[in-house]
Amino acid sequence: KGKCPEDGWDESTIELFLHELAIMDSNNFLGNCGVGEREGRVVSGLVARRHYRLIHGIGRSGDISAVQPKAAGSSLLNKLTNSVVLDVIKLAGVLTVTSCFVVPMATGMSLTLCFLTLRHKRPKAKYIIWPRIDQKSCFKSMITAGFEPVVIENVLEGDELRTDLEAVEAKIKALGAENILCVHSTTSCFAPRVPDRLEELAVICANYDIPHIVNNAYGVQSSKCMHLIQQGARVGRIDAFVQSLDKNFMVPVGGAIIAGFNESFIQEISKMYPGRASASPSLDVLITLLSLGTSGYKKLLKERKEMFSYLSSELKKLADNHNERLLNTPHNPISLAMSLKNLDETNDAAVTQLGSMLFTRQVSGARVVPCGSVQTVNNYTFKGFMSHANDYPCAYLNAASAIGIKKQDVDVFLKRLDKCLKTFRKEAKQEKSINEISDSNAATEQLED
Repeated sequence: KGKCPEDGWDESTIELFLHELAIMDSNNFLGNCGVGEREGRVVSGLVARRHYRLIHGIGRSGDISAVQPKAAGSSLLNKLTNSVVLDVIKLAGVLTVTSCFVVPMATGMSLTLCFLTLRHKRPKAKYIIWPRIDQKSCFKSMITAGFEPVVIENVLEGDELRTDLEAVEAKIKALGAENILCVHSTTSCFAPRVPDRLEELAVICANYDIPHIVNNAYGVQSSKCMHLIQQGARVGRIDAFVQSLDKNFMVPVGGAIIAGFNESFIQEISKMYPGRASASPSLDVLITLLSLGTSGYKKLLKERKEMFSYLSSELKKLADNHNERLLNTPHNPISLAMSLKNLDETNDAAVTQLGSMLFTRQVSGARVVPCGSVQTVNNYTFKGFMSHANDYPCAYLNAASAIGIKKQDVDVFLKRLDKCLKTFRKEAKQEKSINEISDSNAATEQLED
């Protein structure tokens, strides 16, 4: 049926299935005689076993989705993976998606592939409208494709950074719709930035007949992000949305899914990929989804939501204890931010030092964002880099509840963060006492004089 099974398979069943696929490839035929330049020859048995003897990769030289006659098993693996992944995207909330394919590149390069495909449809266009998100790969994806990003600064609403729709529309009018390749929006992001206003952007794109590409990097795990994509496609225009395999399905880095609502356009993107491709990302995600089944994946999504609520409540308690606050970002369903205002006021270097302290204490993934940092990416200078705004009101720390997170991860993180912040408070008190003693001694000396 080409759908993800409801109940996961055991490992021996999956290995038997992969073995049956592998023996359909010509390099595994008993009497095979290969006289070409690419015959699936592998000198290391360890490498062959690592890939379950599926050596030919996927696609043909002109199309990553095409069937390769001498690699029937690998071709079947590719088609099955794309079909199963499509089923899971629907299960996650984008019900009307019609087509998708796994591409052996991470999210940034996969976005580049989408932009390069649009180039042929809009030869005059040289600009991409991009509501700012301080993440290098999505910015570089536009540069690598040869386009000029037009950065739209976010607007501050309470603690949240949100899409400036008026600025987007004004820039479209100023540049001319025919000169704009697409609008490049984002769903999953670090707080205090929240997902773009996808429905409104989709309507603007439909009104001006401009393509719309969505960076949905780790949004599959969030029902809210997937709902935004579904609604955007319903009321306006979304041409393609791209998501990472590793962030959403817990497989090694190196793959992404390009999906959309117009099957012919998604096929155009797949044909833009030059040459054959590695089957490893497809193999990894198929094995994972077969072992989980839809029930297992739904369970992971449910647990992630529960852990988000738990992380939010416990981080708020910790923030209150240290005279800080959990920033109010209700529109961000994955990432949280806690202010570091007191730390920043105590010592300019304290914020970045906190990040180092957490990292050396084996806390990974937490980001500390100081005020006023400046970074240049491909000759474009971002003020307040990492905070998604030129001048965000305070320094802060990020933590996310992503798929696979456990209660133990949250508890250990909070314990270590609390300890680090107490260290800073203790040092600040000691410094204050030393300053007070120094001031007192100086005053005494003046009186004696």
